Amino acid sequence: MSTELRRLRNYIDGEFRDAADGRTTEVVNPATGEAYATAPLSGRADVDAAMAAAAAAFPAWRDTTPAERQRALLKIADAFEERAEELIAAEVENTGKPIGLTRSEEIPPMVDQIRFFAGAARMLEGRSAGEYMEGLTSIVRREPIGVCAQVAPWNYPMMMAVWKFAPALAAGNTVVLKPSDTTPASTVLMADIIGSVLPEGVFNVVCGDRDTGRLMVEHDTPAMASITGSVRAGMSVAESASKDLKRVHLELGGKAPVVVFEDVDIDKAVEDIAMAGYFNAGQDCTAATRVLVQESVHDAFVAALAKAAEDTKTGQPDDEDVLYGPLNNPNQLQQVAGFIERLPAHAKVEAGGHQVGDKGYFYAPTVVSGLRQDDEIIQKEVFGPVITVQSFTDEDQAVEWANGVEYALASSVWTKDHGRAMRMSKKLDFGCVWINTHIPLVAEMPHGGFKKSGYGKDLSAYGFEDYTRIKHVMTSLDG
Repeated sequence: MSTELRRLRNYIDGEFRDAADGRTTEVVNPATGEAYATAPLSGRADVDAAMAAAAAAFPAWRDTTPAERQRALLKIADAFEERAEELIAAEVENTGKPIGLTRSEEIPPMVDQIRFFAGAARMLEGRSAGEYMEGLTSIVRREPIGVCAQVAPWNYPMMMAVWKFAPALAAGNTVVLKPSDTTPASTVLMADIIGSVLPEGVFNVVCGDRDTGRLMVEHDTPAMASITGSVRAGMSVAESASKDLKRVHLELGGKAPVVVFEDVDIDKAVEDIAMAGYFNAGQDCTAATRVLVQESVHDAFVAALAKAAEDTKTGQPDDEDVLYGPLNNPNQLQQVAGFIERLPAHAKVEAGGHQVGDKGYFYAPTVVSGLRQDDEIIQKEVFGPVITVQSFTDEDQAVEWANGVEYALASSVWTKDHGRAMRMSKKLDFGCVWINTHIPLVAEMPHGGFKKSGYGKDLSAYGFEDYTRIKHVMTSLDG
């Protein structure tokens, strides 16, 4: 007997709608490998409708005061808290993540981030008005950009949606947001919550695949395109947006170096690094998955890390003992497994290296040692629960190898030597450098990288300013 699938719908101009042509795609729970819902496979007509709604709503939303936008965002944050269990249930179906960790590690920061941007709406900084030329007063206005086309990823569907819509709305923009085709459920629920607070057309959700996203980015209406995704996707967005000079905000891949010096407490460092490497099944572009260890402590570190991997558990969302759930989809499982299958002969799998179970897309916590700087698994993003280990001799070599990848999002340094930590933080070419920790984020501090990790910042006042434009107004004092 077949189970009827739940029907998810687009949210456009204040109402839920099917795709104009009726097309849908099945949505699969990665913990079971079974479909639980259908979602619209939106086409040009749906994107046109969402963009028209956002454009029509923009003038009135732009003209609201910062205090009005703050109140709206605070109401949204309160509503997210009140309906947290619904959001958790939707996100767990989306991703297969552990229920308890989704409740403790995602809902609180999401709510906090919305409240941060609610406050940021009233705290824009700028040059003071003044006479910079005799007889003329200059004023700098910071204004919203307009309609923002936003594409969120599948690794943190709820939280990345917040990182997109909260600063955009706080600045006075209107939004058309597309969730990943594999994880639309929580974003559609967010639309129901947000829609009860905001005017029609200010916030819209269009479900679909990469073709839907391409239609959004190429559309004439948006003044800005923002995406969190792969380097390939980001380059495609940048190329498409260049045709009409849209502003672009890109948060792309990562390959975070974790540089461990010989003076660390190995047991404590291993405990923290394993947590930061395996959390969310390593499906995090800041994950601590590329470890460089000073040669004198390399063997002891690898042995301790392999033991930590063996003690780390993956499994179903309702199992309270698991650290992480499944990989998001069968393609991602195949990608992770492929990296291990293609390892060179000099590499050694110290732990894991295999799929777990015969239901869902689970992969064992894995440690690989004996690697060289030019190995594929060192240079390319795995995006799975795989931690690689290299042995370095001195500080200069650590810096060279740490920086020797095309990504530049996040990094960490582990040492008791303050001077060394400061030198490394200066030399590491990454948007974030953690010292004796890895992966904590706060709303007040910027998140974003360099090189092929993209440009623009999420979170913080810098992320808020990315959703504004600057205008100079000069007036004569003579009349």
